[in-house]
Amino acid sequence: MNQLLAEIPASLILLIVTLVVAVCTVVYVAIAERQRRDTLQRVTPDMEAARLAERLLLNDDASASSRLASWLRERMPEGLITDEANGSKLVHAGFDGSAAPVIFSAIRIVSALLIPVLAFVAAPRDNPTWLAVSLVMGVVAGIAGPQAVLDRLATNRQDRIRLGVPDALDLLVVCVEAGVSLDAAIIRVARDLSNVRPELAIEFAQVVRRVNAGMPRDRALQGLAARTGVDELRTLVSSMIQTERLGTSIARVLRVNAESLRTRRRQRAEKRAAEAALKMIFPLALFLLPALLAVIVGPAAITVVQQLGELAK
Repeated sequence: MNQLLAEIPASLILLIVTLVVAVCTVVYVAIAERQRRDTLQRVTPDMEAARLAERLLLNDDASASSRLASWLRERMPEGLITDEANGSKLVHAGFDGSAAPVIFSAIRIVSALLIPVLAFVAAPRDNPTWLAVSLVMGVVAGIAGPQAVLDRLATNRQDRIRLGVPDALDLLVVCVEAGVSLDAAIIRVARDLSNVRPELAIEFAQVVRRVNAGMPRDRALQGLAARTGVDELRTLVSSMIQTERLGTSIARVLRVNAESLRTRRRQRAEKRAAEAALKMIFPLALFLLPALLAVIVGPAAITVVQQLGELAK
């Protein structure tokens, strides 16, 4: 061991130590900066509203991702970019910028080319079977991997938004019943939920931004349901649009929808709890039962084999 350490150049050891110290320093600074930012947000909550407005009013053309998308759009086939299904899925996942479809298409192309090459390089050359299996797995991962990751990101974001809708409706009811207008109530709820449910807060702020820009409120609310893809919000938007057209009480509609969504959330949790026992059968049958059979039946089987051997002699 000492001989192996003596053969390593001192410059390489110094480089490794420097990299480790640099990584630790970056991690420490990132954690300290995040704690400082969280503390400032708790002390001055208006800073979060300012940051939210800055994100909504950011010029996409000035960002680095848009410049990269413009460069990629000039060099990629048009058919790979204009994919409406992936476009809506990207919006559901939170990537609603104009550069998102182009960058995602580039990621799919790079993944389809690079992952099979890496699988071929890492596969053993002396075993043709494992080489073929590695190539097939690399091709499948390269083609289906980005789409699977995107679907997962969209599903997780929709779940987070779905969990925050009943709380947001309760806050909307309180604001509306206190005499606040609907637009002011929505922006107030977006400001209060920015630390707890940032995705839902950004979507609410988008509604107010579009209404202030001159878009009709019903279209802005329909855009909220379309951008999130959450069925609960689609039902809520339909009720709010119908209430605004008929002139009925918006507070009563919000309260009824909040109770309905909370009941649905509890039923969904009960359903998942009931499905847990069924889902546990397969891991038990594959991993636990064979081990139990080996422990219980193994000694008896060894004894039976030994006795049969003695009888055969």
